[in-house]
Amino acid sequence: MEILQKQLIITGATGMVGEGVLHEAIQSPFVSQILVINRKPCGVSHPKVKEYLLPDFLKPEEMREAIKGYDACLFCLGVSSVGMKPDEYKQKTYDLTLGFANVLHDENPNMSFSYISGAGTDSTEQGRLAWARVKGKTENDLSKLGFGDYYSFRPAMIQPTPGLKNALAFYKYINWLFPILKLFVPNSACTLQELGYAMLEASIFGSPVKTVEGKDILAFAKQMRARL
Repeated sequence: MEILQKQLIITGATGMVGEGVLHEAIQSPFVSQILVINRKPCGVSHPKVKEYLLPDFLKPEEMREAIKGYDACLFCLGVSSVGMKPDEYKQKTYDLTLGFANVLHDENPNMSFSYISGAGTDSTEQGRLAWARVKGKTENDLSKLGFGDYYSFRPAMIQPTPGLKNALAFYKYINWLFPILKLFVPNSACTLQELGYAMLEASIFGSPVKTVEGKDILAFAKQMRARL
């Protein structure tokens, strides 16, 4: 039986989440080619992987030729709001993401777009937390662009994949919490492998669930694991 294979674009591969998602995509039999778009080289060499360097993600126009013909984008680029002024956070979260997505939609209007958001995102855009409002507006406006399919992923705590190099430093101090959360609040935590599986499941096979919360990430990951 012929295996369904997709060509993916992945951003943020020099960060923890993007690196982990790329790791799972490389190993997936459902992925034939991956275009990694980064500011700097990610250091990954594999026959499936091509890399395009975009020094300024606020100027995505120059990538138009490179992005044509892809089936899905897994947008894993993001920044923390900690220590950042509100205007700067909005620029690096909302402006950057929407600018990139608009160019991508121009060239691949039927593709699937998956966005790494976060638990606690405020879809009403009216809450007290500025970062949650910005994330909510980003999700809402991405969903209006008209992609063939669109998903917002809202992970909470993520356990890094052993052996990968870009895990955030503070995770080594809080990793002991992960088994406790999985035991008492299972939907509040996932492994990076589970998040990667979940994004691949949505991007390749689709789902009616478009806002992917913790419990959905685990369910999507289980579905993908059953396919392998």
